[in-house]
Amino acid sequence: MKFKDMAIYQIYPKSFQDTDGDGIGDLNGIRKHLSYLEKLGVDCLWITPFFPSHQYDNGYDVDDYCAVNPDFGTMEIFEDLVKEAEEHNLSIMLDMVFNHTSVFHEWFQKALAGDKYYQDFYYFRKGKEGGPPTNWISKFGGNAWEYVEDLDLYYLHLFHKNQADLNWHNPNVRNVLKKVIEFWIDKGVKGFRFDVINLIGKPKGEFQDDFEGDGRRFYTDGPYVNDFLKELVRDTRLPEMITVGEMSSTSPEACIQYTNPSEGELNMVFSFHHLKVDYPGGAKWRLMDPDIKKLEEIFTEWQVKLQDGGGWSAWFWNNHDQPRAVSRFGDDQKFHNRSGKMLANVVHFLRGTPYIYQGEEFGMTNGDFQSIEDFNDVESINYYDILQEEGISPDEALHIIKERSRDNGRTPVQWNGDKNAGFTTGKPWVKVNENYREINAEKALEDPDSLFYHYQKLIRLRKKYPVISEGLYIPADTKTKNIFTHRRKYKEQEILAIHNFSKEQLEIEFDEENSTLFKDAKVLISNIDRKFFEKKFVLEPFESSIFIKAH
Repeated sequence: MKFKDMAIYQIYPKSFQDTDGDGIGDLNGIRKHLSYLEKLGVDCLWITPFFPSHQYDNGYDVDDYCAVNPDFGTMEIFEDLVKEAEEHNLSIMLDMVFNHTSVFHEWFQKALAGDKYYQDFYYFRKGKEGGPPTNWISKFGGNAWEYVEDLDLYYLHLFHKNQADLNWHNPNVRNVLKKVIEFWIDKGVKGFRFDVINLIGKPKGEFQDDFEGDGRRFYTDGPYVNDFLKELVRDTRLPEMITVGEMSSTSPEACIQYTNPSEGELNMVFSFHHLKVDYPGGAKWRLMDPDIKKLEEIFTEWQVKLQDGGGWSAWFWNNHDQPRAVSRFGDDQKFHNRSGKMLANVVHFLRGTPYIYQGEEFGMTNGDFQSIEDFNDVESINYYDILQEEGISPDEALHIIKERSRDNGRTPVQWNGDKNAGFTTGKPWVKVNENYREINAEKALEDPDSLFYHYQKLIRLRKKYPVISEGLYIPADTKTKNIFTHRRKYKEQEILAIHNFSKEQLEIEFDEENSTLFKDAKVLISNIDRKFFEKKFVLEPFESSIFIKAH
């Protein structure tokens, strides 16, 4: 499966397009916009979970892996979506949540009823000294073990207490998950994104307390995960699919093993280190300006290490769990269009497969939430209270929530200037951003200089120039603050990428090697009217210019 020259588009169906007036997006909403997505030029649509779910974690608490949540449609509608997508030269990638199931899944319910066969599908353990088996902390807060009084046992949940972790050491679990994969491949699915898949290799025997951290060192990138993935791939048709793994708290070294083709595991991986460069001291719920030098260091470390080890990355700025990048790393007011194009260039010229999140291609911004009542995300609402308990004023707590909330990435897609941005005829499940009259897909399609057509050009360039999809990454550090530069090289083609992350004009001067190499280079794409390369020149605010040289 060719994936290096692809561009993949993420759809969060709940916020994409509602067609039945209930205020919640649905599968028919995706069908409605297939021509638009074909025009953009993306190759594959990653759809986040639309399976039956009690929605304790926005669909990542799955009640049934082989069915469709009625809120989103029917299996017949999904089958029609797959066929129609193919007619528009688009394939479908599904989101598989195989680290855990919902506690309402049939398997867990049978386990609660005392069925030993299904109890071994999960990590049920006796307590210790009148408390949980270990002191591990859930990623959603609190202890990672939940007590079941009727069984006098605890079960492990690394996430919400209603998400019970699956025991991959049990071959019956692995076999039934293989059947889930085959079920969807039979429906015409061509790709799979595996949620927090590097957490499945937990300890086989006794679980230990963690007196140094929250427990993650005992289960992240564990000693069994690679064997589990190899078996899953070997025993299914996954080698014919596009596969990407979401990796929690991982390392470049681990990701080389996951994605080196000789290992027979995954095509590519998501990591999140580059999205923490505005976390002071690693604290998500505190604010600081992005550290662009740190961002450059992270990009370069991951690019070089995976390149040297034969691994492959999936690169992105936005998803359903992140604030909007143009508001976070760019300028969503004065330089909205230009900074959006700069951010697009950064991702699309890195070594790895670019992912585009719904609305990113025409510049959707963070929401305009006015009070805590406007938020839907339970994490945001909880932290509004927690921040005040830590001594932060209500106004400042709200300001932090506005900047950091996952709801920023979940506001309905702004299709046009009509009521509710054309998302629904009903009441949207979360507040529509008031800037939809200025920022929407319809306006973008009417403007030849829009962000949409910039993305379209980037996707086309990727297919035209192998240096973009195949080229080596070579650092080209100018030491200038807030500027990120690098080279790409493939056979006779060489690229120099220059990105200004600042609202200011910045002077840049290249060393003799780069100056000589690119002195006759052409501008491949630029978000300003840059005409040619110079050894020393002034970058405009948020300028991003890419130069290409054929030797």
